Amino acid sequence: MKHLISALSLATLIAATPAGAHEAHGQPQHGGVVGEAAHYQTELVARPDKLTLYITEHGAPLPTAGGSAKLTLLAGGEKREIPLPPAGDNRFETTGTFKVKGAKVVATVNVPGKPAKTLRYTLD
Repeated sequence: MKHLISALSLATLIAATPAGAHEAHGQPQHGGVVGEAAHYQTELVARPDKLTLYITEHGAPLPTAGGSAKLTLLAGGEKREIPLPPAGDNRFETTGTFKVKGAKVVATVNVPGKPAKTLRYTLD
């Protein structure tokens, strides 16, 4: 009986884990806009003074060291290409002055050992 209770407890724990992880899937964690490409999930946080791109794979932070990212920002009739260098942990980031209101953004992301990905976002 003790083994049956342990097995049922373990099965309940295992069944609950994916559901909890799935609840956060597709939801912004940093107040940005979420994009997905294959197993990658990204979040673009675009402020007029800073652009940050977070990247995860299957929900786990994906290290950006040695990688690169570039944003193509389309706003107000202008097209601007902006490199985003690795900024530690699982993010690429740069500072400056950016027109982000109503912008369309295309991100190209290269992480060592992974295929390059292209993602699209629309900013409010």
